[in-house]
Order: sequence, then C-alpha cells, then structure tokens
Amino acid sequence: MKPWLCFVVAAGLTAYTTFTEKDFISSNTGFAQQQLKHMLRETETRDSLAFPRTTDKSGKMTTTSMYDWTPGFFSGSLWYAYELTKDPAMQRQAVRWTEKLEPLQHFTQHHDLGFMMYCSYGNAYRLTGNSAYRDILVQGARSLSTRYNPVTKSIKSWNAFKSWHGEQVYRYPVIIDNLMNLELLFFASKATGDTTFRHIAVSHAETAMHNQIRPDYSSYHVVCYDTANGKVLARETAQGYADNSTWARGQAWGIYGFTMIYRETKDPRFLKTAAGMADWFLNSKNLPKDKVPYWDFNAQEKGYTPGVRSNAVNVKTKYRDVSAAAIVASALFELSGYVDAAKGAKYRQAAIDMLHVLGSPAYRAPEGANGNFILMHSVGSIPHNNEIDVPLVYADYYFMEALQRYRHLEIF
Repeated sequence: MKPWLCFVVAAGLTAYTTFTEKDFISSNTGFAQQQLKHMLRETETRDSLAFPRTTDKSGKMTTTSMYDWTPGFFSGSLWYAYELTKDPAMQRQAVRWTEKLEPLQHFTQHHDLGFMMYCSYGNAYRLTGNSAYRDILVQGARSLSTRYNPVTKSIKSWNAFKSWHGEQVYRYPVIIDNLMNLELLFFASKATGDTTFRHIAVSHAETAMHNQIRPDYSSYHVVCYDTANGKVLARETAQGYADNSTWARGQAWGIYGFTMIYRETKDPRFLKTAAGMADWFLNSKNLPKDKVPYWDFNAQEKGYTPGVRSNAVNVKTKYRDVSAAAIVASALFELSGYVDAAKGAKYRQAAIDMLHVLGSPAYRAPEGANGNFILMHSVGSIPHNNEIDVPLVYADYYFMEALQRYRHLEIF
C-alpha cells in the first residue's frame, strides 16, 4: 500500500491523516503538472487553435476547435496547475490558452458558454484580477442570455434534438448539463449589478428543479419544451441508457450545479435538491464500492430500454465513467460546507475516498501515457458510439479542481 493510502478507522469512516494527505495532494499535483507539460509539448505540433479533448484508437491525443463545448477545460487545468504549484510557466501557458478563446464571448450557437468561458476566463479572472477578463466574461454572459426564453423559463441547450426512438425532432431541448453554465450568469450579475443575468439563472434553475429532477432525486437528461406555452413535450435521454434511467454524468452535473446555485442564491430549495441528488448517488445500490460509477446507473437493467436508434442496445460492457466521479468529488467538497455537521462529514469523506481512488493506478494514467491526459476510463456518449473508455479533458479538469478544493479544507 502506498504511503498516502494509510488510514485509520473512526466512527465507521475512513480518516486520512494530515501528513499523508499533504503527500497525496502534492504527488497528484506534481503528476498532473508533468502530464500537462507533456501535453503542451504535443500541442506544439498541432494547429494553434486545436484544443485537447480525448484520444483516438491508437491512444494519441485528439483535439477540437474552440467552438466545441470542451475547449475551456484545458486552459482551466493549466490555471489549477498554476494555483497548486505557483509555477510561473504554468501561468504563462494558462494565459496563452485562455486568450485564444476570446472570440467565444460573442458565440451564441449552443448553451455551453459557461464551460467554454468560465472554466477558462473565470479561473483567469479569479487568479489575476485582470479587468479585461471580467469584461469578456460579461459579454459571454450576454451571449448566453440570448438563448433564454421567458415562455419555457429556461436556456435552450441545443438547436434541435432528435429522439433515439424514431424521427421525432424537438426544437427546444434542455439538458441537465446546462445547470453548469449558470455560474457565468451569476458572475455577470455581480460584476455589473445587472439583475437580469441572475433572474435568468434562477428561473432556469427553478424550471430544471421542477421538470428535470425526479421525486427520488435521480434525474432526466433531456427535457423538451413547447415554446408556445412552456409545457413539457418529452423527457428523454441523449447520452444515457434509457429515458427513465439515470445517466451518471447527468446526475453529477446536477449535484455540482445545484450546489453552485445554492452558493449563489442561498435558497434552501436548491440545497435540498443538491443534497438529495448527492444522497441518491452515494446510496445507490448500483454504485460500485470504489464510488466510480458505471456510465449509467441502470444500464442493462430490467425496465430500462434504449431507443431503437441508440448504440446503447449494442453495448453489453458496463463501462465506468471517471468524469462523473471527478465532478461529484469536486461538488461534494463544496456541498459538505453547506449542510449539517454529520452530513458534511459524510460528503467530505466520500469526496476524499473518491479522490484517492481516482489518484490510484486503477484510474490515474502512467506518466507520458494516455495521450498525456491525467485520468483513464471515462465515457463520452455510448448511445452515439463516441468516446468509450477513453480519457476526457473535463475529467482531468474536475480532478484538479477537487485537489484544489481538498487542499483548501481547514485541516490543512
């Protein structure tokens, strides 16, 4: 057993010592920094506007344009590397990769501006205080706001969504991931004093809470609306196993999203929802012992049937999704500070346990391997037959954010 995995058992919980945990954080920070340095060297051979996303079948890094939903995660990871190490070289690279994304402040073609802009420019502004970054974020929030409809009381995710069940196309789909983009709107409201941004964010969050979260606090992935009257036309899935199943990363987005929304609003309804979703995740009989979930909690279970066009019907392996675990670990560190002491201890311990598992050889890549991504074994979309059991740039981002949040706990 490695030194940082030493523990004692108290009150039924795993309690890691401060000394070994400092080693754990330092070790994983150093590893992440090395992988990022390897990846930066690899990017020098690529187009200057190509952003790391995953790997191909040969294990080589693949990239996307800035107009994909993921480009902000790489620069965000560089910012966390700088924050964790104070390495000026990391800061220079973080600035460089962030500023490449400046044109996105005017982008309006999908809802992911929060991921694209806040993970990059949000961290940049938080760590530098550069007013130019603040102005870019505010303009990004204006662009995101154009996708809000006061009839549906929500921000349109994609321009269209084709059901897996046939040829039905919905024109106002809203996915649970969209909760994550609201942080950009809350920021803009505080930065400008314009409450319109906050109104849109709260309205969207309330609508999602009512229509996207089931009574047991599991979640639907996609809710499709009628723009004439705001009524729900369908509750389906795009990346999960079945419409009535719980897609693991969708549940993770919900835990993280409602935790953030509570931070910004202090509305107890959102805290209740965040905690309910976290409890559902942690208490699920289908969550493996190491707390790294299968890509969907109900994959291949009776009573859950994929759409006829979904590739999920062809996949029998129950793949893990490390990206979901990384998101939940990061969310639980924050959520643990908003609930009562007993529940907070439970959430904090779960986050620590998950972080240790992610930092173990089972999920952390060997140095210089895995396309130079930090974590292995994530899933993008099995229904689309895309990014199955591969590294993903956003898994690395939330792993690094979780490390930073862990380092900020009072025990250190």
